[in-house]
Amino acid sequence: MAKKSKSDTLSSSDTEKLIYDGSRKFSIDKVKNRIEPLYESKKDYRKQLATMVKEIDDLQAVMNAQNRYGLLLVFQAMDAAGKDGTIRRLLTGVNPAGVQVYSFKKPSDEELDHGYLWRIIQRMPERGRIGVFNRSYYEEVLVVRVHPEILTSYQRLPVELTVDTEAVFESRFDQIRNFESYATANGINVIKFFLNVSHEEQGNRLLARLDDPAKHWKFSFADVEEREHWPAYMNAFEDCINATASKEAPWAVIPADDKLNMRLLVTKIVLQELKKMKLAPPAAGARLKDEMDDIKARLKNQTS
Repeated sequence: MAKKSKSDTLSSSDTEKLIYDGSRKFSIDKVKNRIEPLYESKKDYRKQLATMVKEIDDLQAVMNAQNRYGLLLVFQAMDAAGKDGTIRRLLTGVNPAGVQVYSFKKPSDEELDHGYLWRIIQRMPERGRIGVFNRSYYEEVLVVRVHPEILTSYQRLPVELTVDTEAVFESRFDQIRNFESYATANGINVIKFFLNVSHEEQGNRLLARLDDPAKHWKFSFADVEEREHWPAYMNAFEDCINATASKEAPWAVIPADDKLNMRLLVTKIVLQELKKMKLAPPAAGARLKDEMDDIKARLKNQTS
């Protein structure tokens, strides 16, 4: 096999090439599902991950104390791409009090009686916290676009509003952009991750679930049925990313065929985003500054 030239590979350390902020077009056919690994061994992977997670924990503590900013991480992907495992590794070691994780399932009857963003707004992270959405409002322009019958017969919208389904999705793209702009204008930064697993790798992972009794609970017949719509989903992801990528709420398209590399890339991008935020511990109040020496003296006398 011929050795790949450097031009054939994407360095994992160059995360900027994975980011889509609206300044360039995203094409699903031109991005890779696997790239040169960032790690040399599993031991090296674990070391790098632990180091970055520790930094994230430290920065989140500052974010919590400052209580001015928050961070929302949105994860979208085809089934078996590794969302759950990536979120777990990213947050293991981060103070649970500073993190909010929510997985969006099929809307309830109550949720269907409201606009699709109603349930999202209630789950937005508070200032000082990192919020994680495992699936999100983007299901409304991904799954629903692949299955427009959901829109016309399930979501209880007025009939006249669903005659032109493509117009509905274009309108939803506008609504999502405005919603994310609203979030960032209120101090909640937004990063969206598309874990880009290949059709072949997804099939292998689904088969592995069947071969391992301990993973049978993960298997869903719907996963197999949705694979039949793979081209439609890829088109939907491409249109969605191009329509909603912005500098204030960018997409990170992560090669997902190598789970370890995927986790390192996601963790690195989250850490980079936290470092870009204007995080600083709040300054001491005027009274504390004025009485610092007296307080120290009192505490020393109490412990002597």
